[in-house]
Amino acid sequence: MLLSLSGLVNCGDCIFLDLQKLRGSAHWTGLLADKSQVYTQHAYMRPLGVAAIVLGIDEESGPQLFKCDPAGHFVGYKATAAGVKESEAVSFLEKKLKNNPELSYEETVQTAVSALQSVLQEDFKATEIEVGVVTKESPVFRTLSTDEIDEHLTAISERD
Repeated sequence: MLLSLSGLVNCGDCIFLDLQKLRGSAHWTGLLADKSQVYTQHAYMRPLGVAAIVLGIDEESGPQLFKCDPAGHFVGYKATAAGVKESEAVSFLEKKLKNNPELSYEETVQTAVSALQSVLQEDFKATEIEVGVVTKESPVFRTLSTDEIDEHLTAISERD
């Protein structure tokens, strides 16, 4: 299971969950959302300023992607983003996935990189970005090498 945080990440220091007791991505995200929501109930508690993206590959449900906002609301997605230009990135992803919601591994990586390039209005070099992947076949998080990223950037520039 992979957790990505965006926002005041040090606020997330007070989130403790026993990962051994959790049953899957949806269950884990629900507990995280419950924990976040408690901080919105009392005036003397500082709300968590963290948006969390949770990715997991469950044995029963397969790959799942959830996003949890600081108020404790969580939703499942096919693709999502968090951060400063979140709405632009989500809009880009929605347009790309509207006609073809099932993407290959290469298409998925290239769509994610294209979303970053489009939102930031910048062409990247392979040394300027990091790309992390998890696949059903290899459910262990890994970052792509510079050569792998360069191959995807070349494919993007040839396609466009």
